[in-house]
Amino acid sequence: MLWLLFAFSGPVFWAASTHIDKYLVERYFKESDTAVLMLFTAFIGVLMLPFIWYLVPGVFALPLMSVLVMMASGALYMGAMLFYLRALQTEEASVIAPLFQLSTLFTFALGYLVLGEVLTPLELLGCALIVAGALSLSLDSQMRFRGMKARLMALMLAATFVLALSTVIFKLFAVEDSFWVTTFWTYAGEALFGVGLILVPAYFRQLVALIRTNVKAVLGINGANELINLGGGLGVRYATLLAPVALVSAVSSTTTLFVFGFGILLTFFAPSLGREDLSRRNLIRKGAAALLVAAGIVLANR
Repeated sequence: MLWLLFAFSGPVFWAASTHIDKYLVERYFKESDTAVLMLFTAFIGVLMLPFIWYLVPGVFALPLMSVLVMMASGALYMGAMLFYLRALQTEEASVIAPLFQLSTLFTFALGYLVLGEVLTPLELLGCALIVAGALSLSLDSQMRFRGMKARLMALMLAATFVLALSTVIFKLFAVEDSFWVTTFWTYAGEALFGVGLILVPAYFRQLVALIRTNVKAVLGINGANELINLGGGLGVRYATLLAPVALVSAVSSTTTLFVFGFGILLTFFAPSLGREDLSRRNLIRKGAAALLVAAGIVLANR
């Protein structure tokens, strides 16, 4: 059951982060490239490096090839988030979140091919119910998927595949080495990705302009958002060490439900920050999706 607790930390934190991301994109990055927002993610990773190094002095004792692959995992994660933020520029958070469940399918396939993980029939059924419940949240009243535009699908397919690949690489090396050593080099890869972005003149100019005009708001909101993301990411990564990555990914797909839940709270208490459709039909559909997800979690945990 411990793996389930850590696995759920991701969906809760990421759901909150999705709404914050949407606010940041709408408020500060409507006319800017979202790659600039990724620079703040890289900056948070850099801040974490000395703390991990202090707690785990042996981070530099690994073979060079292992270090390079771990850093690639961090760079892949940043690439996935870049695709996601660009998708978020064009669609609402409630449309984007369900598409993240595609990562479960990619994670299962890669976990089988790379890690040799095989789920039991009950676990497979549980995963299927979780993904079905999450995806059903993006259906409209005519049972058609909302917002399924070609560019959006291409961005989210790229984001979810790259994210799944990053997760599998992380587990592959975190099992062989230690969790924090792998985390250290993953953050180093994220920082390197950020260095690559800041060397692009257009991104550097946008970053300078953003700092000059909205530095306090962007740093404050995005700093808190990155800490939320950090908590969710570490929780899910640790869960992958305790259970098959496909199971953890399936539980992570409940992010959609939490996005909807937080959307309800915003609708009532802060409508200027976000709104959800609270019609009877929509609430019934979301309730049925929640039951599917709950049944899938029970089966997956068996």
